[in-house]
Amino acid sequence: QVQVVESGGGLVQTGGSLRLSCTASGSRFGVDPMGWYRQPTGKQRELVAAYSSVRATNYADSVKGRFTISRDNAKNTVYLDMNSLKPEDTAVYYCNARDLRTLTTYWGQGTQVTVSS
Repeated sequence: QVQVVESGGGLVQTGGSLRLSCTASGSRFGVDPMGWYRQPTGKQRELVAAYSSVRATNYADSVKGRFTISRDNAKNTVYLDMNSLKPEDTAVYYCNARDLRTLTTYWGQGTQVTVSS
């Protein structure tokens, strides 16, 4: 069983920055890809950024140039550096990771990011 744990959310003013971290543990063969999604209140969950060994990085158009995803493969940890934050970035941010052996995707519990205007 793979456990996915996010951290780093919080309250920030418009224009500020936050760094989210996500670690996947419990996989014998590793996880790939790992990604960040977000779900604003009352809306559907959407992809923010993903990091895979094949496609490297992939970003939603709304965050290109402001957010950067990176990964520490040795730690099965992925980071999301968020800069120039806007109120519309407010959401619960979820991390996921796909187990390489079972191909099952696991999700974390989510971390709240709130950007005040």
